[in-house]
Amino acid sequence: MTHALSARQLAALLPGLDGARPVYRRLFEAIGALILDGRVALHVRLPAERGLATALGLSRPTVTACYALLREHGYARSRQGSGTWTALPEEAVPHGVGRVLPAPEAAIDLARAAPGLPPHVLEDALTRVAPQLAAFTRGSGYHPYGLPGLRAAVADRFTRRGLPTVPEQVLITSGAQHALSLVIGLLTAPGDRVLVENPSYPNALEAVRRARLRPVPVPVSERGWDVEAVEAAFRRAAPRLALLTPDFQNPTGLLMPEEDRARVARAARARDTRLVIDETMTDLALDCPPPVPFAALARSHGAAGVITVGSMSKTHWGGLRIGWLRASARLVTELAGQRIATDLGGSVLDQLLAQALLDGDGDGDGLLLGQVEALRGQRAALVDALTEHFPRWTWRLPPGGLSLWVDLGAPVATALAEGVLERGVRIESGVCFATDPGVFENRLRIPYTMPPALLREAVRRMADTVAEGLRVPSATRRPRLVV
Repeated sequence: MTHALSARQLAALLPGLDGARPVYRRLFEAIGALILDGRVALHVRLPAERGLATALGLSRPTVTACYALLREHGYARSRQGSGTWTALPEEAVPHGVGRVLPAPEAAIDLARAAPGLPPHVLEDALTRVAPQLAAFTRGSGYHPYGLPGLRAAVADRFTRRGLPTVPEQVLITSGAQHALSLVIGLLTAPGDRVLVENPSYPNALEAVRRARLRPVPVPVSERGWDVEAVEAAFRRAAPRLALLTPDFQNPTGLLMPEEDRARVARAARARDTRLVIDETMTDLALDCPPPVPFAALARSHGAAGVITVGSMSKTHWGGLRIGWLRASARLVTELAGQRIATDLGGSVLDQLLAQALLDGDGDGDGLLLGQVEALRGQRAALVDALTEHFPRWTWRLPPGGLSLWVDLGAPVATALAEGVLERGVRIESGVCFATDPGVFENRLRIPYTMPPALLREAVRRMADTVAEGLRVPSATRRPRLVV
């Protein structure tokens, strides 16, 4: 499948070339930065030298010299008769992912973007659901669709947000990742193409790889989704599924504008591609109203068959393994059948607790409001600490979600993650969120889900690590658990 970048598209991505001379070196640095930051994908054919020179108002020899530098430094490969293609230098691709993790209690864990649950909230919910649990023990305990009361609560939640839903359209799952795995297992076959964001949630990418699907990455930059690239990917690849997180995207925290949603919905409809929309972050609106469900807008643009995935892990507690998906009643029935092969149903106790938190006597709304308010304060503390210790690092303040997507200004993220681990801080480099190895080596996802004092301490330890110098990461593999 050929993917070419036009001269107009590349010119639109490039910053101004005024200032440092020579211009060909400035152009080389700018294109290399776009590749390293994932805004220009790997294995993409660059525009012809003459065309790019015209688009940029430069001489052809200037572009020729730039392309020569790209090849010399490993950011491009040329094929006789087929043009110049983007690549990464070998030294930019980490060959190992570190050492064995320390005991969890020994580290400030910034690899897991998920909040804790106040103990009293869980205690109160347990008190309320204990009598209900006793009643359920008279039955088998198997509920492959989920408990009726919880399905109704989730359906009501969608309806209140602007997407009319009945319980038959809801399947309760063991988290959002379980929901995604069920969808992939039922609706795809090895070799199918699946559109994914780049960067994206690592566990979603891993599910795509394990199913032996072919990811079709589309860039998400600090300016948002490249909707032209999304539309082109639909036309070019006709993917079976498209996995998108339009509400406070993980890891960038971006919110997709309504006009972009409409264009994506129309492009998906034109290629009969099912949209799988991850809404695990949708309630975490810190600086804006909570967004209307993507499926409601998509329906108005004729895109049927949108599958919406949600979870309580990011809004309440990851230890409460409760997620859901919303789809047509027919598809929910088929997915429940898929589920029975591996999982006869979720924990009744967890589902009763989830229902109590969502709709009981208003505690669900009260807890969520408290979580959002706490996140605002923690985000401010993290921003202040980073500004103090790393004035050259940059980021865009996200309107919601759980983390900052920080640009370190140099491809040192893996080395920093390795070094700070020795100081008791666990964090993963941006490479973990990339569809291709080595991309986003200049990025860190830094969650603000911990108390301000711990966030400030983590940043201080990062500063101490950088001050002592960063070493090349070891080749020993360590397990990753990024949420």
